Amino acid sequence: MTTLMIDAGPSAPDALLSRTGGVPLAPVGTAWPLCASCGGPMQFLAQILYDREAGDEEGGRKVLALFACQNDPGMCDDWDAESGGNRALLFPPAGLEPPARPEGVEEALLTLGEARAITLERRPEDDYDLALEAWAAETERSESSVLGQLGGRPSWIQSDETPSCPSCTRTMPFLVQLEEGPDHNTAMNFGGAGRAYAFACEPCNQALFVWQC
Repeated sequence: MTTLMIDAGPSAPDALLSRTGGVPLAPVGTAWPLCASCGGPMQFLAQILYDREAGDEEGGRKVLALFACQNDPGMCDDWDAESGGNRALLFPPAGLEPPARPEGVEEALLTLGEARAITLERRPEDDYDLALEAWAAETERSESSVLGQLGGRPSWIQSDETPSCPSCTRTMPFLVQLEEGPDHNTAMNFGGAGRAYAFACEPCNQALFVWQC
């Protein structure tokens, strides 16, 4: 089985749902993430709500928020999981609010052009690319309407870059894969037709992501 993430059209920018773009939601007092390379604020890319594993003692849902530096694209290694040019943050879904925006920074460097909601669709195919193609053929919609997958196995463009947890050093479980998006005006920047891959270590409350093109 593959769980595809489908573009569901415009969303409220601060909605507590899975979406690309808009404004991030985070616990009260959370500072806007800064790039470790250039020191500038990162661009908010996506927010994904997901169910924790059944064995997780806390249970319930969790929120994954993804950021990447766009202050000088290509110079801050924002594709690398450990360079500090991107951030993946995990939060419980309760009590979240938009963090204060850095002053004097262009809007385009902080957010995408529009918030786009994400819906999930379960497919019988085990392979992501086959599921994408089959969905597009059955629905007669463009493959670009597929924004990625939740869970499953990553469909790497290049070699496997699964990271290790920075806290416990174990291999991090795969969580979500993202495509850039159907509209270049609101697309995430993964190098041009690239894909991002996010991983989470629930016991350590750590998340990382990489992208390839």
